[in-house]
Amino acid sequence: MRRWLWLPAWAAVAGLTATPATAQFGSILRQATAPAPSSNDGEDNGGCPKGKSGSSVGRGILGGVLRDVVGDAASKAGVYSYVPISEVSDTLTDAIACRLDPEEQKQAAAATEEVVRGEEVGASSSWTSETRENVSGSSTVVARNDESDGRRCMTVNDFIIVEGEETRVSKRMCKGPGDARYVLAT
Repeated sequence: MRRWLWLPAWAAVAGLTATPATAQFGSILRQATAPAPSSNDGEDNGGCPKGKSGSSVGRGILGGVLRDVVGDAASKAGVYSYVPISEVSDTLTDAIACRLDPEEQKQAAAATEEVVRGEEVGASSSWTSETRENVSGSSTVVARNDESDGRRCMTVNDFIIVEGEETRVSKRMCKGPGDARYVLAT
């Protein structure tokens, strides 16, 4: 009777060994790069990795198990993929936020808020991660313009380095008459 309990495990091992590692774990073995948003379905993913659509009970169960096992292994190996937190969604672009953990996202947002508060072209603020080694970034105001409707806008360049990989994003931030602070322009 015990022999049959191992049958599913052996089937899984056989399936995994028959498939190359890059096909099994390709998305977690590579370092995150700046993915181009896909325009196939009309939705903008903002530079964050996009998952499968649709629903499947099997995908949900297997995904939960694999997410736990592979997620632990990936974090121990230093491979990360994050979701932008709501606190910074009006300050950071997804292309930057997806590469930073939640505390780093807050540091990057604080740097952006610091440089736009002064409304001075050339103002720059740098930060270094308090949670991971080899992660840092900066925000720099490169342009400012006042629009006819009274709205003030600035172009801010965000630059981050995560494990030696550089990501640069230029974003437009605006503040309308009576608004308390600058936010990402839509």
